[in-house]
Formats: sequence, C-alpha cells, structure tokens
Amino acid sequence: MLLPASLLAAAPVSAAAAVASADKTTKYRVYQNNQLLYEVSDLKQAQTLARGFTSSHVEEIGSRRWIWDNFPRYRVYQYDATLPEWQFATLDQAVAEAKKWGHASVRDLQNPGWVWNNYPRYRLYQGEITTDGWEFATLADAKAEAKKWGNAHIIDLTTNEWVWDNIPDATKNELRAGPVTYRVYQGDTTLDAWAFASLEDAVREALRWSNSTVVNVQLKQTVFDNRKNYQVYQNDNLLDSFVSLDAAADFARRWAHSRIVWNGKPIWTNTPYYQVLQNGNPIGEFTTIPASLSYAAGYANVSIKTLDGTVIWDNIRKLQYWGWNGSSSGATIRSQVSATAGMDVDSPSYFQLADADGNLKDASDPATVDWLSKQGFAAYPLVSNQFDSDLTTKFLANAKAQDKFIQALVARLAAIGASGVNIDFESMNGKDRAAFTAFVKNLTDAAHAKGLAVSVDLPRGSVKWNHLSAYDHEKLGDIVDYIVIMAYDQYFKGSTSPGSVSGLQWTEDGIKEFLSYGIRRDKIILGIPYYVREWKLDASGALVDNRAVLLKDIPALIAAKGATQTWDAAFGQYRVDYSEGGYKYVFWLENVDTVKARIELAKKYELAGVSAWRLGYETPDLWTAMLQQK
Repeated sequence: MLLPASLLAAAPVSAAAAVASADKTTKYRVYQNNQLLYEVSDLKQAQTLARGFTSSHVEEIGSRRWIWDNFPRYRVYQYDATLPEWQFATLDQAVAEAKKWGHASVRDLQNPGWVWNNYPRYRLYQGEITTDGWEFATLADAKAEAKKWGNAHIIDLTTNEWVWDNIPDATKNELRAGPVTYRVYQGDTTLDAWAFASLEDAVREALRWSNSTVVNVQLKQTVFDNRKNYQVYQNDNLLDSFVSLDAAADFARRWAHSRIVWNGKPIWTNTPYYQVLQNGNPIGEFTTIPASLSYAAGYANVSIKTLDGTVIWDNIRKLQYWGWNGSSSGATIRSQVSATAGMDVDSPSYFQLADADGNLKDASDPATVDWLSKQGFAAYPLVSNQFDSDLTTKFLANAKAQDKFIQALVARLAAIGASGVNIDFESMNGKDRAAFTAFVKNLTDAAHAKGLAVSVDLPRGSVKWNHLSAYDHEKLGDIVDYIVIMAYDQYFKGSTSPGSVSGLQWTEDGIKEFLSYGIRRDKIILGIPYYVREWKLDASGALVDNRAVLLKDIPALIAAKGATQTWDAAFGQYRVDYSEGGYKYVFWLENVDTVKARIELAKKYELAGVSAWRLGYETPDLWTAMLQQK
C-alpha cells in the first residue's frame, strides 16, 4: 500500500486524448423515500430518473434542498390498511380508486381526518340475514335494494334505529305471537322483560339502553349491536365512545392527536402526517413536506417519517471506518482490531495472485473472520497482485486464468464468511486498462452473486494523467460498491525531494478529482495514512535517504530529538525538523489533528467513510478521537 501510483502506458497519445475528461462531479441525488438511487451531474437527467419511481425526489447535494418531487397529496385506506399503489397526486384519482373498495377513505396528507369516505350509513336485513353488499351510503339506495326482497328492513347505522321495512302488519303480528327468540342484553345483564318473539321489538327495546345487543337465544348469536364501537383516543387515552362514526369524528376533531378506533383498527386520525424524529424520538410534526424539511434541517441525526411508518428523508450520517491489517496473522489482526473504536470494516491481507495461470495464494483464516463477525466487524479481505506489472499483464491476457482465479477467490470468501473483498492491484501497466476493468466487472458479478461487496483501491493520481493509467475510474465506479482513494504517498520512497506523505490540500484536490469522474459520493472511501516519511538531508540540503515512521512512534521521536515544529501552510501540516550527526531530518506531522482533518474532508464531501493504512501504526488515543468524529 506504500508504493507509488501505477505505471503509465508507454505509447504516445494525442493531445486530445491527454486532455482531461469533462467534469462529471455529481450535483444531484435521486431518492425513493430516503433510499438513494442515483447521483448525477445534470438536473434534467435527475428528474427523468426520478419520474421512473413513486414517492421520489431530487435533491441538491450539499444544501440537501429538494428541487423536485412526486410525493402524493392523497392516500386511500380501507379501514386502517393502505397499499403503496394507493397514493395519488389528485383527489379525483384517489376517489376513483377508493370507490372500488368498501369501508374506504381518502386522506389529504396535508390536512387532518378524511376528505372522502364511503363508510356505510344504512344496512339492509332480511330477518337476521345481511351481506356486505347490503351496505349503502343513502337511505334511497338502501330502499331500492330492499324492494327486491320480501320481509326486509333497514337499520340507520348512525343511530342504529330501525327506519324502514316492507314487512306486512299481519306478518309482524304472527312473529309477535311466536316463541320467544330474542333477548336484549346490556353487557352481561338481561331482564325478564327483555325477551321478545319479534326482532323489531327487541331492536326497539335495545335502543333504549346504551351499549346493548340483541341475541338469538336459540342460535346463541348476536343479531343486533347497539354498542359504542367507535372509540376516540387522544394519544393513548380513551376520551369517549360512540355508536356513530360521524359523531365520533365530530368529537375527535375537537382534540389534537386524536384517533378513532373501530374493532381495534385505527381508522381515522388528525395527527399530522409527517413526523420529525431525532434519534428515534419525536421532536416535531407537520402537515407538509417543505415544513418538515425546513424544521429538520436545523437538527442532526433526524429523520422524517410518515404516520404509515415510511421514512422519506434523513440526515443520519454514520461515517464508515475501515482499516487494513497488512497481515494475515490471526493474533495480529485481533490485537489491531481490539485497539480500535467505532471501526466497521476490517481488511486482512489474505489473498494474492500467485501466478499468471490464475492460481490463488490463500492465507485466510475462517476462525479469525468468525471472530471479527462476532465482534461486529465486516471482513473485506484484501487480494493483491504482488504489485508485479508483468505478472498482472500476463494474467489479464488469459481469460481462463481469470475465471479460475475469480471462482477460487469468491468461493473461498463465501466459505470463510467474509462480507466482501478489497481489490488492491497496484503497479500496473497502463495498456491493461480495459482488461483490468473487465476483470473487475467479472469478479464483481461473481461476488455479488454470493452476496459479497466489492471495493477497489485506486492511487490518488491526477486527473491530468489518470486516463493513461490502468484505472478507468468512471467505469470502475459504476461497477464496484466502493472506491478507496489511496490518498497518501504524495511524496514517496522514490521521490527526489522531501515533502508530506499526504498534504491536506492535495488530499482535498484528490477527492474533487475522483468526484469529477462521476463516482457517487456514497461509494468513496478516503484512505488516510498512519505514518510519515522522514527525509535525511546533508549539510547542503541534498536528499540522502528517507524512511517511514509510524504515527505511534512520532511523539517519542520528537521528544528524543528535541525537534522543532513549524506550520507549513502549503501542506496544511506542521513541519518537524531536527539535526543529528551532521545531517538534517525533516517530516510533516501526522497526529490526531491531521486524522480528524481528513475525516472532516470526508464529511465535507459526503463520502462513505475513511480507511486507515494501516492498523497497528496508530497511537492509543487516536480511535477515541475518531469515534467522536463519527
């Protein structure tokens, strides 16, 4: 991971080819609810993509301002149930759908209660018999159906009164002269006088008593219900109960956060549809999305959730922390990982391209992967190419070798319980650009088929010449799940002058360049160094040698050498100098502050996370500070 950027193609290129491609930095995101779908640079393209989905919106990256959305204004319910497709832009559309269903209602999501419903007001009976089809909105409709049947009667559901029948008086007299069939109950209580041969008489008696029922004593079945089945709650407190839905609604409108419950189903509410929650706790409620967004923007770790439980927006950010082990040793990996705090992904150095024939060198350990999983870490084992340009060229020219390698690698990753893989092919020849992209595509397809995520490490490089390298950033960004920027080795072992391993401005410019390829922000992981390079200069200032110094060793080195620190604005770091044995030594400081600054860059550009090269190089306090930055 400490090697310089990839080799460039030796063949000359035209001036046009050398010109950097157009800036494709993404400016807009397309979401369905709060699920990110696309990230694009063109607004019209974003809107076109968004129109292919329901409940979608286009948002400006950075400001998170909504540019366009097609969220519904109206929603259809049957009792308390709704479906994703029952959402509409207009009331006419919603009503047209609601009319297909009984006990349906339409809610204007920007207003409390209902704007339309077809809950029945009248029910037709023939004796004790009724059907779902005998429910009607008007008395005239109920009568029209009743006239098709003999000995029918109609109950007004708003009062439960027997309001009409076509039963002849002679038949009514015969019924009253028959055996006692019906008994009125109030709860479990009944009286001798509450026994009737006529259903009509039993119903009229029941209406004199609240919360009453009529039971057919021969069949032991309830045939009439005068109970107050519509309960009005404010939050979780029962306020009152009603026979009539209309009466319940009239009462409920007097109270905020009220709902009507019928047979255990919440069928009506005046609670605002959009709820703002912070860390799962409600902090605001609104009738419109713009009002919800305006309020939510003032808080961190909040989400906007509908009453139906759908999260449509959030600003909950959990920056991913990755770490490379640089080792396959189980003991080393456990020791390194145990010293971290807040880390999400660990990358053991398990796999290597053994030869051009596609044989896999495997140093993996299922027990360690299992341990990582139980500790809450996802394992993305690293696979490398030995950083051998000639070997890689031969391998990429051999389709059978690639198939063999991919099959063996993916099978082993699945077998050991890995969550993904980290591709680290470095020091490659520029002429292998297309072949490497094809290889990554085939490997990614095979990995995805096994449920494995794929990340690929790319050198920081430069947009001026990356088109000549083996890495086609734009295409790779479309293929894999994560792109890791190896944003270090700005000045490396082979440099001819001293400088920082990773100047902060150089790092930020690198992020911008990767974004300019059109790579989605939520795919980019920023690589950060846990080391510096110390430069040895002679008396004349000529470079003599250099070496890597681990971050954890720097404080002791500064103290032992009596080094001085001077701010270097060019690199955005402190320059550290000391003299010894006739030589001058210089390096650019890496510490908790520089690591935090790199994390802030990842946040500034809304990247997926950061990855440390490498674990074991850091000071004990570093991860505590990093955890606080998450």
